[in-house]
Amino acid sequence: MQAIKETDRQLRDLVIRQLESDPEVTSPDVSVAAADNTITLTGFVHSYAEKYAAEKAAKSVCGVQAVANDIEVRAVSARTDPEIARDVARATKVDAQFPGGGLQVIVQNGFVTLEGMVEWNFQRTGVEACTRKVAGVRGVMNRIAVRSEPVSIADVLCSIEDRLHRSRTVDVRQITVSVEAGRVNLYGSVHSPAEREEAERAAWAAPGVIEVIDHICVTP
Repeated sequence: MQAIKETDRQLRDLVIRQLESDPEVTSPDVSVAAADNTITLTGFVHSYAEKYAAEKAAKSVCGVQAVANDIEVRAVSARTDPEIARDVARATKVDAQFPGGGLQVIVQNGFVTLEGMVEWNFQRTGVEACTRKVAGVRGVMNRIAVRSEPVSIADVLCSIEDRLHRSRTVDVRQITVSVEAGRVNLYGSVHSPAEREEAERAAWAAPGVIEVIDHICVTP
């Protein structure tokens, strides 16, 4: 039991050092706890972008299997939901170039829900990235759908496997891919949540993909 506690302490120290070296995480009020290779982040930051950056940094540490992000966003100055919704709509139009003007932004107590339809997943993730940077945002729920188009399963598999082969973080030999009706299933194992997310991004980058179901296990 003592050995397990020591391993958790070492993992916690590694995550703390990673947070301290990340220029996007500036709050001194973020705390880190580790138990059974799971990291729990608590405390306070001034923006949702910083909360997201802290989670991303923790996931990048080798040995971390999961991250529970319980950091609270406390904006420097209070903003109303209509103000946040206006700025999200403006930012996504200018920066993410959301196509067709079909984006719906719903804000409640600073928590933003995004709805609409796009052709590619990079447009979907681009809108979310813009939203995270808007002042006053406390959380983001991305419900934007990717439009389904007929596509060759062989082409999707080839695209995914090619991107994984070019990835510097994912060992493609540990990943198995299956495709059915635009839905991609990923199987296998990686060494960190960051590698798992890279595999997901590779799958989403393929044309015709409307859903990615991730069965990949994270093992230290």
